[in-house]
Amino acid sequence: MFDFFKEKKDYLIKNISKKSFFEKDFSINPINSFIFLFFSTIGFILYFYYCERITNSEEFVIFLLFPIFGILGIMIGKWEMIVKINFIGVLAFFWWKGFNSFYFIVPVSFGVFLAPIFQQTKEWERAVILRFGKFNKIKGPGLFLILPFTDIVNKIVDLRIRATDFVAETTLTKDSVAVTVDALAFWMIWDPEKAILEVENYTDAVVLSSQAALRDAIGKTTLTKLLEKREEAEEEIRKIVDKRTNEWGITIQSIDITEIIIPQHLQDTMSKKAQAEREKESRIVLGESEIELAKKFEEAAKIYKNNDTALKLRSMNILFEGLKAGNSTMMVPATILDNMNLGNFAGIQALSEVKKSKKNKK
Repeated sequence: MFDFFKEKKDYLIKNISKKSFFEKDFSINPINSFIFLFFSTIGFILYFYYCERITNSEEFVIFLLFPIFGILGIMIGKWEMIVKINFIGVLAFFWWKGFNSFYFIVPVSFGVFLAPIFQQTKEWERAVILRFGKFNKIKGPGLFLILPFTDIVNKIVDLRIRATDFVAETTLTKDSVAVTVDALAFWMIWDPEKAILEVENYTDAVVLSSQAALRDAIGKTTLTKLLEKREEAEEEIRKIVDKRTNEWGITIQSIDITEIIIPQHLQDTMSKKAQAEREKESRIVLGESEIELAKKFEEAAKIYKNNDTALKLRSMNILFEGLKAGNSTMMVPATILDNMNLGNFAGIQALSEVKKSKKNKK
């Protein structure tokens, strides 16, 4: 029905800061409150000293309404609202107390107009000052003064490095694969004047430019290159966005691709391909080890061929390893016993054992 009831697109920006309902002409700090309370106290003292004393609570509450509305005007942060609220309060008190009210309303009004001229920014902040609607200067950090009614603190700009994460909508790569990419942009403002005067909303401009550059880079890159050479794509995107934003007093420190989402069926295919590659590599390694082992056996055979003592020691070592394992029965090739000259001895020993068993049975 009405446009302001419609939902606005956030362009898939995740952590963008919300816009305020209206822009203030100045900000509030403890110094403003102290100055206003100081002049309000002076107004109370002058009125009670030169005029009649307050005898009932109703009059006291009415007297408090004027400072309360003054504080409200300062909190709203608009010169226009301060003038309107103060004018209405002055008329009301003058109608109620006559000329005696000036002992009270003049100091309080002076405090209302004087308090906002003391402005303060933090070390990493800069204030953009407009005078009669035109750019005047950049002020801060620390305490600075503005002229009442003529000067407006249009925006306080944060100069620290910011991190903004965003999502590129589903985009086709060069080899026609639909992917969704999450990215993180690190950027900072180096010229507050350009950031405020050259672009309406520098945060939206940076992120939307990054999204456009990211989609363009994805369309020019194959999926394999995007997965394997992510750093090259990130640097290409950073250069494109930084070229655009430099005109706005903004520099892009880096753009990092945090996540690449591909279709599930393609993930399964890539997983199978990777598994086949690993199996292929394992079989190649196994074959290479078999070849290397065969070469070692060939070298050992040449040594044993010319050295009978070494062959016998090797044969005895084979028997020792088998007996060390706790085997009561062990089958070995007859050639091992022949090489060790144990074949006849073992046969005679077995025959004697058989004869003994027969005698015991009788």
